[in-house]
Amino acid sequence: MDRNAVGKELEPLLIELIDLALTAKQAHWNVSGLWFRPLHLQLDELADDVRNWSDDVAERLSTIGLAADGRLETLAKMTPFTAFPDGFVDSLTAVPHMVERLNLVVESNRTRIDRLGALDLVSQDLVISVTAGLEKHRWMFAAEQSSKA
Repeated sequence: MDRNAVGKELEPLLIELIDLALTAKQAHWNVSGLWFRPLHLQLDELADDVRNWSDDVAERLSTIGLAADGRLETLAKMTPFTAFPDGFVDSLTAVPHMVERLNLVVESNRTRIDRLGALDLVSQDLVISVTAGLEKHRWMFAAEQSSKA
């Protein structure tokens, strides 16, 4: 196994997951509007799941002999996401932001899954599992978006 090639797939995923977890908590703390309560709870569930997945990815990196880098400065430099709005965020604004972020990670993971198939099946399996969970959250947020628009 070429661990450096595997790391080039997993490290960006780790950054995306850390950012997604932080964004979900930011939205959780500041969501407002008509659908406050269900979104508040849904965002917390997303943050919990994503934190667990980021831990799994970081541990996989360590398992293959690479240091996981989840430092703030690395996150700020490498995140593919635009800034989440500051202050209170209406539920009709928060949901599309979360769907956009989930879409980005899911689509990036589809490419990662293909590349990891030739590099490391264990890492590929991990990314498949993470993607399945992210797709479930994306589906739930997208359903919220379509029913509230």
